[in-house]
Amino acid sequence: MTTFFFYGTLCHGPLLRVVLGRDVQALPARLPGHSVFWVAGRAFPMIETGGKGAEGVVVADMSAEDVARLNFYEGGFAYQTRDVLVEAEGAGAVSAHVYFPDPGKWTPGAPWRLADWAERWGETVVTTARDAMALYGHGDPATIHARYPQMLMRGGSRVRAEAEASQPGLRRKADAGDIAVTRKRQVYANYFAVEESDLRFRRFDGTMSAQVNRAVFISGDATVVLPYDPIRDRVLLVEQFRMGPHGRGDPQSWLIETVAGRVDGGESPEEAALREAREEAGLDIRELIPALNYYPSPAAMSEYLYTFIGIADLPDGVAGIGGLEGEAEDIRAHVVPFAKLMELVESGEANTAPLALLAYWLDRNRDRIRAAAGA
Repeated sequence: MTTFFFYGTLCHGPLLRVVLGRDVQALPARLPGHSVFWVAGRAFPMIETGGKGAEGVVVADMSAEDVARLNFYEGGFAYQTRDVLVEAEGAGAVSAHVYFPDPGKWTPGAPWRLADWAERWGETVVTTARDAMALYGHGDPATIHARYPQMLMRGGSRVRAEAEASQPGLRRKADAGDIAVTRKRQVYANYFAVEESDLRFRRFDGTMSAQVNRAVFISGDATVVLPYDPIRDRVLLVEQFRMGPHGRGDPQSWLIETVAGRVDGGESPEEAALREAREEAGLDIRELIPALNYYPSPAAMSEYLYTFIGIADLPDGVAGIGGLEGEAEDIRAHVVPFAKLMELVESGEANTAPLALLAYWLDRNRDRIRAAAGA
């Protein structure tokens, strides 16, 4: 049996339960002469020598299976164990394994506090850990880590889907047992993923369907924002190359769209909308007005869109070239009068659904928005 000292996310009971697959007893403990910091730009911490001591918990009597599961989860983050002496509450000095990051792998950021992490990341990381540990015995930790930001994105989508589930009115209310999954497998995983399931579902006559095989494209939630200047009655549109029309065989693969992007794990749709406006158009949105939220293609995609009208100043000269070079983005902005936007939608030159829906939503609510702005 092995003893471990945890100083970071594994101090969070729900996460440790998912990683180990069981409940354990944890004692408060402290590692003298060490400090814990956020990993810069990441959702987890690292430990370094120096400082007044790292607070955490000790878990004893860990089996070989427990250790294997821990190494699978932590190994993807480039952490290895060392033996150290920790001060455990009521037990004195205890020899324990501690996960230290590989030298030079991560850069320390601000001091770490478990409560701060749990408030912003806890639910998302626990949900993501279920996906990661489902691959235990089948996947490579390094491969999982390479996709971890995308997995966090999906974890956040699941948390929001459960929290925001609307109560059915016209449609049926699903109950436990209405969907019976026999087998699920991930047949492709890169930035996006494809999952294939064998399942049965409750039919409208009350019986269960025959087993069917279905695939779903996993892309995570996205945020869409149409920047609008109610005083000048203008909108900002973006133009960029898109793989969808290219894959379809459309010779016009540069599309007119709204500002949009994926909602990162631990990020709200509103935060993502503001971030994407800055990244794609160098634009600061001063107010977000929620519009429609929807599944754009529910037969085959898990994608869910949060859409907003973004109130902003759009003077002459604000349009330019934007996008993140690190993501190979090459985005051209256009500032056009509202009337021109409607012409583009009606003519079909602006032929993306999020932009068309937001254009019609703005058309319906434009007088109210302009009046509130004093136009």
